[in-house]
Amino acid sequence: MLGIEPLTTFQLAYKGLIIGIIASAPTGPVGILGIQRTLRKGPIYGLVTGAGAVLSDLFYGLMTALGMSFVMDFMTNKTNIFWMQLIGSAMLFIFGLYMFRSDPNKYFHNPPANNKGKGTYFHNFITSFLVTLSNPLIIILFIALFARFTFIRPDQPIPQIAGFIMIVCGASAWWLGLVYVVNKIRKTFNVNYVRLLNLIVGGIVIIASVLGFIFTLLGKF
Repeated sequence: MLGIEPLTTFQLAYKGLIIGIIASAPTGPVGILGIQRTLRKGPIYGLVTGAGAVLSDLFYGLMTALGMSFVMDFMTNKTNIFWMQLIGSAMLFIFGLYMFRSDPNKYFHNPPANNKGKGTYFHNFITSFLVTLSNPLIIILFIALFARFTFIRPDQPIPQIAGFIMIVCGASAWWLGLVYVVNKIRKTFNVNYVRLLNLIVGGIVIIASVLGFIFTLLGKF
């Protein structure tokens, strides 16, 4: 590919893992939904909710990749890559700042004392999928991530597939960890934990975006 060095399967895989974790980390409506269901109904329902969110994230990721692959002539120019990575880092910084300052109270409600009305696993899965799908702004996050990591490589189908598989793995790992922790501290869990999670995730993304911006300026993509 002109102007851009090919990546190994391992390189695209670990980039996909990072992208999957970051894309799933925001504790917006679906994140709070997963937390609430874990508290109200149990960890299995939290994981089913996460599975619906992961599938929706994968859908948006594939749609974003398809759109970006149509402009690969533009994206394979080193000068364009440089500016795309700078813009991607800036967008991630804004996203991290939003996470850092977000107030979970607008989504979070105290769980009821009983566990009635759990619904089927499929119902919990599909509602989570639709809640995530109703937020097309995730496309902007994927554009920023794909640009920052120069992830789209249509001329490398096998490594690209591995990268998308690892996006699913990263997103799934985030949900497994979230549900596990929430279930462990369910007796003391409150909105302050969500706020702390936002601070941690937002802080990490801000630091990573600043480092990405610096590395791009230094020519270390």
